[in-house]
Amino acid sequence: MAPSLTPGRLAAFAAPGIAIAALGLPLVIYLPTYYATVVGLPLGAVGLAFLLVRLLDIGLDPILGGLMDRTRSKWGRFRPWLAAGAPLLTVSAGALFLPPAGATFPYLVLALLATYVGYSVCYLAQLSWGAALSSDYNARSRIFAWWQGANLLGVILVLAIPALWAPARNDPGFAVRAMAGFILATLPLGTLVALMLVREPPPPPTAEGPRAGARDYLRLLVRPTVRRLLLTDLLIGTAVGMNGALFFFYFLTVKQVAPASVTLLLFANMIGSLCGTPIWSALTSRIGKHRTAAVAFVGYALSLAMIDVLPAADWRLGVAVLFLAGLTLSAGPFLLRSMMADAGDEERLETGHDRTGLLSALFSGTNKLGSALAPGVTFLILQGLGFAPGAAVQPEAALMGLRLLYVWTPLCLGIGCAVMILRHPLTQARHAEIRLALAAVDARAGDTRAEPI
Repeated sequence: MAPSLTPGRLAAFAAPGIAIAALGLPLVIYLPTYYATVVGLPLGAVGLAFLLVRLLDIGLDPILGGLMDRTRSKWGRFRPWLAAGAPLLTVSAGALFLPPAGATFPYLVLALLATYVGYSVCYLAQLSWGAALSSDYNARSRIFAWWQGANLLGVILVLAIPALWAPARNDPGFAVRAMAGFILATLPLGTLVALMLVREPPPPPTAEGPRAGARDYLRLLVRPTVRRLLLTDLLIGTAVGMNGALFFFYFLTVKQVAPASVTLLLFANMIGSLCGTPIWSALTSRIGKHRTAAVAFVGYALSLAMIDVLPAADWRLGVAVLFLAGLTLSAGPFLLRSMMADAGDEERLETGHDRTGLLSALFSGTNKLGSALAPGVTFLILQGLGFAPGAAVQPEAALMGLRLLYVWTPLCLGIGCAVMILRHPLTQARHAEIRLALAAVDARAGDTRAEPI
């Protein structure tokens, strides 16, 4: 670990993730339900809007990633993009969370599109910046563990709003408006802290290469190391996204849990995830990133089986089970992105070009695709099975479909991800060989990079 990567600087770097993640949670869990119930748009139309905008937004990521890689300024490659994206995201999120009365389907699509553009810029910039902060195998895990911790802190804080205040108000839209206030306040503040307190190291001398085109993007997609990471990220992201999109529907209708208690279950799940982050980070230094991720994915699958047999009436036991399930959720996001940074070293050694931004775009794309498939496909399936949000009685086929979509499909995806990531070829030993070779290349090129301060 570089001496300059102190806890204070890592916390400052991670600070924008609080608001970015706080925004991401209601995008998946609260807003689809909010627009389908409070705003009153058809369930299928809401699912279609989220699916279409996510798919359109994915095409923007490689363009942004390529532009970031070629950005040169005294502030770095990625920091200027974060500075530019934060205001856009603040304004567009305000429009999405605070729609006017009678908001229509086109309004939802446009507000979503603007929000996701701003989200892409901020997410890609911070992700790429984190990958560039250090080239050390274990230090990268620590960097992204702090990043994941900030993300989870943002989720927990935004969840506290409906958990603490919404039940006392007879206003179904209060929670969404209050979450909007939290996000709109913390995003500019967290971004300012990161930009002022953390510098970005200069790129390696081999980073300057030809502009990345479609061929470079496709070549990265088919690289064995990258392909395995992307597929794992897509599948586990889809699984967790399905849990998020269906969380309230599952516990309200299948388990018959009271609305206030459902929020407590979600809160316990996120607290568990935050507590799990240092556990997985410590385990990584002992058995490696890929084995640690495999253990977490198996634990995730087992936790879903526990949830399915959970007694419906005992919500207190549910809090304990959801906390334990949450312990398994934090490993995948930060370990896969740490492994992505390692894959960037492999790419630079073989091609001579630093594609950090483009690799971040690939991972952002899988994250978005999984999040889009989750509400888009599941909501359409449930509507086809006759599921009606808020109805006191649901068809038996809809309840069975909800169980299959919330528990058993993600469970199978989790097991598949564990098997897949165990065969990841870029181990710590192999990465050490790559870093030695890159050190020789950089020495010949006259690399004078300094660690970030």
